[in-house]
Amino acid sequence: MSGTLSPYRSHPRLDGSVLLAVCAGVLVLVAVVETAVRGVAAPAVAGVFGCLVAVGEMVRLRLPDDRVQAPIGLATALGYALLSHLPTEGRASHSILQTVAVTSGGMLAGALPHVLAGRSAELEGIARRVIVVAGVALLFRPLVLDEDLFAAFDSHVPSDYVLLTVVVGLVAWPLEAVLAAGVAASQQWGPFRALLRNELGAFFGIGAAIASTGVLIPLATWEVGLWGLPLVTIPLLLAQLSYRRYAAIRRTQVQTIQALSRATEVGGYTDTGHARRVTDLALAIGRDLGLPERRMRVLQYAGLMHDLGQLSLTDAIPGGATVLVTPDERRRIATFGAQVVRQAGVLEDVAEVVEAQSEPYRRPHLPDDPTVPQESRIIKVVNAYDDMVGRATSEDARLEALEGLRLGMAYEYDPRVVASLARVLDRVTPAPR
Repeated sequence: MSGTLSPYRSHPRLDGSVLLAVCAGVLVLVAVVETAVRGVAAPAVAGVFGCLVAVGEMVRLRLPDDRVQAPIGLATALGYALLSHLPTEGRASHSILQTVAVTSGGMLAGALPHVLAGRSAELEGIARRVIVVAGVALLFRPLVLDEDLFAAFDSHVPSDYVLLTVVVGLVAWPLEAVLAAGVAASQQWGPFRALLRNELGAFFGIGAAIASTGVLIPLATWEVGLWGLPLVTIPLLLAQLSYRRYAAIRRTQVQTIQALSRATEVGGYTDTGHARRVTDLALAIGRDLGLPERRMRVLQYAGLMHDLGQLSLTDAIPGGATVLVTPDERRRIATFGAQVVRQAGVLEDVAEVVEAQSEPYRRPHLPDDPTVPQESRIIKVVNAYDDMVGRATSEDARLEALEGLRLGMAYEYDPRVVASLARVLDRVTPAPR
């Protein structure tokens, strides 16, 4: 999840995005050299596919949570990897490495306008897409390059070939999710399985559309030639426009919530940056505990707005530290905050999390309260920690705050969340407040 600027600096660690970029860079270099030495097979076809890949990269899409995807570019690149036959050209004899060279060249050319406009080149995404295309080509191109196997194809599209193309094409979506999860695991310290589940869910809709279009491209070009390219990619372009509108709505929602969360800071009820610090630590704990993407979004919104109930106070709490007030007062603040969240039209789940943050982890002589969401338990722990630490950034202050939380683990604070907080704090260094 993104949406806030973290006040914590991660300790140095091997960044998976760097490793991914290096692997993709070496692969592209080898592919370009090999293609230059051997020559380009069917240069006109390669040029058309490369240009469309470049166009797709130019109109790439920023998904919710700041994930970047190039649906048209990746679908066209997959189509080139799966291309086996053209009415006028006969067998598509381009090699695996030529596939990589042509598609990566298109991706880099399409990224150039973004760089010239001062935007990020998104090299990690390009590297991920290059490796995905290379993986699909590695599985499929040897079958096409086998002359005996290709000779078995009739002039029409055989059903076995269609099935093979679909199976190989559908490898692209999970392969990209695996690569994205690996990079996220190296950057966020979250469990790989949970991150993979989140990536599969995040790319499910657009990933299925990309894979389907990538499979349709070679089937369409088999029948109508290169004219099939625009015909097949137009529906994906329309889907991309719909995703763009949805992403814009989500970003506007997050910006509105961030602005609303600063109301307590502007009014002097909480310290500057408190909501941001609580949200970032809560998200780090959520990743550490393997929360799914939807619950991470609820956790983010609730973290930003967890202190809105303090606007109902006549006299502000010193430093906004709700850990200093009575349980009944904390419950009243949380209830009022949930009312504000509901009136703001945010998800009902967020209001429930904000309201339940005042509840103890469990009540005396009763088992764990199942009505308290895990997101509420996370916010309760992180909010108390930030209140206890205050403006101090020393190691002693952090240890004292953790010790205070551990003393309350019998009933007040969830031990799993406290343990996760300790692990997260071992990985980061707080920036000056």
